[in-house]
Amino acid sequence: MGVLPCAAFTAWGLAHAVAVLSGLGHGEMSGVLAMPWLVSFFLLWWVPVSWLERPRRPASAAGQADVDALTVTVQVPVYNEDPGALRACLHSVLVQSRQVARVRVVDDGSVHPDGTPMDYADVRAELFERAAAIGVEVTWDRTVNRGKRHAQMYVLADDDADIFVTLDSDSVLDAEAVAEGLKPFADPGVQSVAGQVVVLNHDANALTRLINLLYLPFTRGLRSAQSVLRRVTINSGTLAFYRADVVRNAAGAYENEQFRGRPMQMNDDSMLTFYALLAGDTVHQPSSLVFTLAPERFRHYMRQQMRWMRGTTVRHLWWLRYMPANGVVFWSTVGEYLHLVLGITIPAVLIVVPEYRAHLGTVAVLALAIGVAMSYLTALRLFTVTRTDMTGTQTALLFAAAPIAALWRAVLLRPVYWYAMATCTRISRWGTRDGVEVRL
Repeated sequence: MGVLPCAAFTAWGLAHAVAVLSGLGHGEMSGVLAMPWLVSFFLLWWVPVSWLERPRRPASAAGQADVDALTVTVQVPVYNEDPGALRACLHSVLVQSRQVARVRVVDDGSVHPDGTPMDYADVRAELFERAAAIGVEVTWDRTVNRGKRHAQMYVLADDDADIFVTLDSDSVLDAEAVAEGLKPFADPGVQSVAGQVVVLNHDANALTRLINLLYLPFTRGLRSAQSVLRRVTINSGTLAFYRADVVRNAAGAYENEQFRGRPMQMNDDSMLTFYALLAGDTVHQPSSLVFTLAPERFRHYMRQQMRWMRGTTVRHLWWLRYMPANGVVFWSTVGEYLHLVLGITIPAVLIVVPEYRAHLGTVAVLALAIGVAMSYLTALRLFTVTRTDMTGTQTALLFAAAPIAALWRAVLLRPVYWYAMATCTRISRWGTRDGVEVRL
């Protein structure tokens, strides 16, 4: 289903490029505006490229044997988590088709709304009992509240595993998630692997259904395209795999990152991916699935988005400073900012310049048509995961609503992103939870 729209995307872009260059060559004024329009269109390069992604597999039996020999530690940081969600998360680790060596839980000082400690005694006892029965080593520590990074490095800095798996406490692994996530490591150049994130509570309310769509452009769009080029920039902390040396070597720097003199506690996942980028290749494994609880209230959702956007702004500056100037990461970051600027400049020129004002309606209709087409092309990714808790009719209806998600991004999230960029120094807190936000 993706072949025809991707072919049309490419053909339209090439035809438009020829027309624009021809117009400029003849000195036509229309080409002046058509050029930035064309550039903004080609900045969507990731849409067709994402369809080239395939799950990575060992090239030989020897490669699979190397993967099978890897020692794996799963680290789960916990802060004010719903006990039911945490129990499901830890259960999913223990029932993996490819058993892990150890599970290391760190409670980062969870408290009830009244300030008394949350001890998760029943969840902890169940974990130790079940892990002992199958031979998986378990540790469970409680620390003072210092943030997710400190919770991770409290146990990972000295852990001797070959691979570290970071897993959020509100997420549940598919039974094949670890087995699939390890396969790309048959390639010695691969330093990190991102799992595919799917919304667990997709049918809780209208917001979670919308989030199910909003995740797609990044999780199965940009990230998939980056994976084709082996330059994934952000592994979701929901589920990510790292060569352990990448994480151990970052101990001290990672948990003490600062920006403009302030401790950086958000965007921990992008920082670990940044270290992996410096060490080698970073990829996405679409067959390594993790189901995560999405915010069910608008206030919680907006706090999450603001935290992500501010952290990403800081990370953009890191990529521009430290990534090679002739590399994919550097120029895709430049392209993202160029897209933001053109998104304001083109409408402004159409409104302000008299000779262009007459074309405002035509351009608006064309932009709407392209936006709808791109939203449906990206939403086709819904059909690449067959869920037992989602009927075909539900999936089709969600697909039909794809333009609503595009409108949400344009009208709400884009202005919020500009505000987040302007306030990016407010990055010193980890969590969004003063108490349990979402229950399983």
